Amino acid sequence: MNTRLLMTSSALLMGVAGIIFSFAPQEVLEYLNVTSETMIQVVIVQLLGALYFAFAMVNWTAKGNLIGGIYGRTIAIGNLSHFVIGALALIKSYFSTHIGIILIMTVIYTAFAVLFSIVFFTHPVKKEQKS
Repeated sequence: MNTRLLMTSSALLMGVAGIIFSFAPQEVLEYLNVTSETMIQVVIVQLLGALYFAFAMVNWTAKGNLIGGIYGRTIAIGNLSHFVIGALALIKSYFSTHIGIILIMTVIYTAFAVLFSIVFFTHPVKKEQKS
């Protein structure tokens, strides 16, 4: 599996989410129809943005490394945990709300959960260097 593409795409997804959540928390809460927006909700969305952006930076810097099996295990398990737990939470949320954006996020998170499961549970093949 091409882990470089997987790590880059997850870094871009989380980086964009992190920037949006960090710099536009009120707009995010408004989009999600949170009617009684409090300062603590704004701070929580900004902290979520910081977490997303930090995870994006980890994935971006690790994209060139060998990931899978015992290689890059900490990064693989971190991503696997994030996307599996996120997918389960989104599935539960979608079945109670039936909101379209939740369905889109559920599909994306589930795809990343499956891909990081494959990376985590298989041994990577290192490409041969041509001389």
